[in-house]
Amino acid sequence: MSDISLKPESVGQILALSDSRWATIQSESLRVLEEIMRTPIRDDTLDAIKEDIPSHVSLALSEENTALVAELVSGFVVPNSQFSADLTAAAQKSARDAVAPVVQSYKEGETIISGGEIVTPEDMEALQEFGLIRTGQPIETYLGVAALTILSAVFIGLYFYRRPEISFLSDIRSLLMVALIFLTFVISARLVIPNRAILPYVYPLPAIGLLLTALFGMETGLIISLAACVLAAYGLPNTLDLMPYYLLSTLCGVLTLGPARRFWAFFRAGLAIGGAGIAMILAYRLSSASLDWIGIATLSAAAIANGLASAGVALLLQFLLAQFLSLPTALQLLEISRPDFPLLQMFLRNAPGTYQHSLQVANLAEQAAEKIGADPLLTRVGAIFHDVGKAADASFFIENQAPGSLNTHTDVEPEEAARTIIKHVHDGVKLAHKHRLPRRIDDFILEHHGTMLTRYQYNQALEKAGGDASKVDTEKFRYPGPRPRSRETALLMLADAAEARARAESPEGDDELRAIVKSVIERVEREGQLDNTQLTLRDLNLITESFVTTLRGTYHPRIQYPAAEAPAQVVEQKTPPVEPQT
Repeated sequence: MSDISLKPESVGQILALSDSRWATIQSESLRVLEEIMRTPIRDDTLDAIKEDIPSHVSLALSEENTALVAELVSGFVVPNSQFSADLTAAAQKSARDAVAPVVQSYKEGETIISGGEIVTPEDMEALQEFGLIRTGQPIETYLGVAALTILSAVFIGLYFYRRPEISFLSDIRSLLMVALIFLTFVISARLVIPNRAILPYVYPLPAIGLLLTALFGMETGLIISLAACVLAAYGLPNTLDLMPYYLLSTLCGVLTLGPARRFWAFFRAGLAIGGAGIAMILAYRLSSASLDWIGIATLSAAAIANGLASAGVALLLQFLLAQFLSLPTALQLLEISRPDFPLLQMFLRNAPGTYQHSLQVANLAEQAAEKIGADPLLTRVGAIFHDVGKAADASFFIENQAPGSLNTHTDVEPEEAARTIIKHVHDGVKLAHKHRLPRRIDDFILEHHGTMLTRYQYNQALEKAGGDASKVDTEKFRYPGPRPRSRETALLMLADAAEARARAESPEGDDELRAIVKSVIERVEREGQLDNTQLTLRDLNLITESFVTTLRGTYHPRIQYPAAEAPAQVVEQKTPPVEPQT
């Protein structure tokens, strides 16, 4: 038989069988073959069916006889079911035609599906047939998103157009960073929030307000976060409660953060965000019949997590971005104004007189900044570093010379003296860059003298020229500038000049102090140094009174105490004086 290919040992076993045993195996083989061939056998199931043949053999046969039956039958097991595409298609069509159509009718005003129920395919079909839902994104949706986006852009543009004095508008890097922060938070919100139950209430969208407030001020944080919250929640199923949740919690966080001068301020702002979020959840969800107290507690915990996450994200990003953009954030200004900051330590050791002068000027300028609504912290820190360049050649400047020592201003030519004095501006910028001070501090170093003249050296040169101004090159005695471009640097210029005049003239009484301050302001104003600062007459009056008040406490008259005479026995025990070394 050509269909059978037996093993040699199987052939030996069959030949050794008795006639009765062989008849039993033969009949069992026929039975098993018929049983297997009654079931559909396809090409892809042939091997599996052959392996399953022993399970069909009668348990009355021994293991060896069962193996013989399986070996005999496997040669005759072949596929008996073939796929026909035409017949299959015809069968499917016949089956479809045999199914009677199911028609569902609805009366006018009848509810198709209630809230909270699972939507079945039949419900979806009904909703689509009645035009209550649409598949895909229709053109109206894109037009609505475009309209809101354009309106947000126009709103932000118009606001900052009316507020040109905001610092980041003049820096292209800062502008790009604001745009990047805005897009990152909004796009990530649109990817994370939809089709989630708890995650929208955890997503730290308020971090954008805290971050921009820390970097660019409260005004910027409020305006940008307003547009971000509206765009992030637009078009979602729960927009009506999610939008006020984001918006009011962000505004509360920004207002609580304030000037962001302490780490605690960020934690406090995070708690304010969480508290405002809980209030919004209670306001919009407490009256919902489908939400129980466990759901409210879950969402409240999500609101607290949102506040703390927003504070943490803002704190970390403001540190990294402030370093990258060289922005004078409050935390960074406080850090660099610490007495143990390396540049201040070098300043104090090399130029102690100039250092003390800078502290006096910082007190003057800071108090005046508070009076006129400028940034007092930035003004103070900028004033502390404004003369740091003098540390490179401290002995040339008179405030660092010991009483009775050589005055180096008298033994050099006026032009050389002026060049050395003016050089402290460039030296200060170099030191600021070396110690990675914020670039905003450069403005205080460059602008605190504006484009004014080194008056003392210029008068010396004019005297040598016999009073003929045409023989003196004025530009050799002029600071490089630029003139002050902000109220903070203008305050520094006025405080620097007023403190120097008051120290030199030692005025007695408020009238003399006020006269000195007014003459300083009039001279600076007359030379056009305040043209780009937006200081008003009211500001100048407030500055005058603030300077007088601060200088009164610094240069008040003191009682002249009589010298104390040492007891005779103590005088006799004194060590003989040592001759001074030269």
